Amino acid sequence: MKTRAEIKVKGLVQGVGYRAFAKRVAERLGLNGFAQNMPDGSVKIIVEGEREAIEEFIGECRRGPPLSDVEDVNVKWEEYKGEFDNFYYF
Repeated sequence: MKTRAEIKVKGLVQGVGYRAFAKRVAERLGLNGFAQNMPDGSVKIIVEGEREAIEEFIGECRRGPPLSDVEDVNVKWEEYKGEFDNFYYF
C-alpha cells in the first residue's frame, strides 16, 4: 500500500552529503519525494511510495552517510498524495 512520510533528521546532517545519500537510497527503493536543508540545521524529507520501502528508507536515514552523525529521526505518517515523479534535493 502506498503511503507518505514526513521525516525530520537532526544531528550533523548538513554539509556531509546527507541529501545526496537520501536521494540514492530513495531511488534504489523506488521512492519519490525530496530532501531539504532546514534553517535549524536539520534535514526535512518528504517521501512517498510503498510503506515497506519507506520503512527501509527510514532505517537508512537513521544510519546516514559516513560523515553524518544522526541524533534523531522523527517520522510523521501521512496520506499518499502522488505529487512527485522522482526524488529531488535542494
